[in-house]
Amino acid sequence: MSRVYLDHNATTPLCDAAKAAMISAMEICGNPSSVHAEGRAAKALVEKARAQIASAFGADGADIVFTSGSTEGAALAMSGRDLHAASVEHDAVRSWAVEDLQVSPEGDVLVNDPATSALQLANSETGIMQTLPQGLAVTDATQAFGKLPVAFNWMGATMALISAHKLGGPKGIGAVVLKRGTDLAAQIKGGGQEMGRRSGTENVVGIAGFGAAAESAAQALANGVWERVAMLRDTMEAALAAGSADTIFVGTSASRLPNTSCFATPGWKGETQVMQMDLSGFAISAGSACSSGKVRASAVLTAMGYDELTAQSAVRVSLGPDTTETDVLRFAESWCAKQKKHRARVA
Repeated sequence: MSRVYLDHNATTPLCDAAKAAMISAMEICGNPSSVHAEGRAAKALVEKARAQIASAFGADGADIVFTSGSTEGAALAMSGRDLHAASVEHDAVRSWAVEDLQVSPEGDVLVNDPATSALQLANSETGIMQTLPQGLAVTDATQAFGKLPVAFNWMGATMALISAHKLGGPKGIGAVVLKRGTDLAAQIKGGGQEMGRRSGTENVVGIAGFGAAAESAAQALANGVWERVAMLRDTMEAALAAGSADTIFVGTSASRLPNTSCFATPGWKGETQVMQMDLSGFAISAGSACSSGKVRASAVLTAMGYDELTAQSAVRVSLGPDTTETDVLRFAESWCAKQKKHRARVA
């Protein structure tokens, strides 16, 4: 049987619209900073994509500064600002923050001072969504953009991080979206591109793909694609629960991304599950990470109060627009069979 890709929160397949836009952009040889016809043609592609993203993200009138992705975006938006964040944030955000915001067992983050805080819109591991307070300094909207009907101009944050490869665009291109007039000092200095906030010749091909992917994602969202995906996620979780009584599902009482399921069988390590499912033709992710060859428990689940054994045993399954009911039921059947063997070994 063909492989089943269930790791869309890690990265998504390149959508047809993005691929076509990128191939077309490859025919444009000009530098967007050049004033001749070729340069103006390249600049037009960049500005078209900026407008497409603004429309898809509800950010008309905001500034959109292209970066290499949300990791660079976090550095640009957060460096030197002494912002506060919780342990459930992506490492790219945690690296620039004072990690002292409290997390409830349900995954809710308590923000004391929005103006000095960073808060994700949705968690990549559990899918749990946050309610953003007005005046929030920075939100990581990387996972939510394209899956949820979000509008930057209404979400209450001064800046947002987004990335193309989470919504059908290419890897290596993202953006910081910020309210016009916001002070944002460049981290990469040089020719003054991107309104003086991010120097370096623009990645025209990647930007064109980002714009097309954002537009395509907005259309899919309007057409109800993610409502169907949410039903498939629930079908999968029901099948998993029926075949594995001792499995813990994370965040089911909270509002979640429509495509994300995080669950753990305490004592069955997440990376072991990932390898076993990979050999069976399914791509998923572990809820734990490896650092210098040492396995550490998921910081997200630990922050929510789960014990270390459970936090080391979590996996994430993240569906995409093309995932089918057959895909999720095949996965559930295969995973439950392996979990049964695991229980027999440790009994």
